[in-house]
Amino acid sequence: MTKEHLIDVQPIRSLEKLNDMKWSLKRHCSERDYILFLLGINTGLRVSDILSLKVKDIKGKMKVIVKEGKTKKPRTIQINNVFNELAAYIDTVNSEWLFPSRKGDKAISKIQAYRQLNKAAAMVDIESVGTHTMRKTFGYWFYKQTKDVAKLQMILNHSHPSITLKYIGIIDEEIEEDLNNFVL
Repeated sequence: MTKEHLIDVQPIRSLEKLNDMKWSLKRHCSERDYILFLLGINTGLRVSDILSLKVKDIKGKMKVIVKEGKTKKPRTIQINNVFNELAAYIDTVNSEWLFPSRKGDKAISKIQAYRQLNKAAAMVDIESVGTHTMRKTFGYWFYKQTKDVAKLQMILNHSHPSITLKYIGIIDEEIEEDLNNFVL
């Protein structure tokens, strides 16, 4: 069991904190780690699926079909919203892997991704961060912008809307809001 399973990993619910995290990744980690985070929060892919991407899978494309490792289902992801930053990053990559490790010809590990995300988060006082933070943050903001839990459930491949809402922390947040506003 990883450390991530021991803490309750949360989405980043504040745009200010989200921007702090992006800044911290660029400043204290690397462009690779920043682009990993950017791709994660804009696609909702699991970290294992992101780390399995190769440059040829992404280069020059606005949308990509990814076969998800956990569900084995194909999923089309739109990357037009991060296309320019992704393209500039790809021009600097000297590997077949989109997120290459400095140790040998392979992608970075999930553990290394976790370490870098936590390092960046610690620098800007963001707690409860793990690799699932990216996927949960995508889900949280997608739901906040669209209020379409059914669509989000399909995107995240969840079996029930209640699982999706709990996953992105909406149920807990709404209960807390309701209790704060509750008066008899």
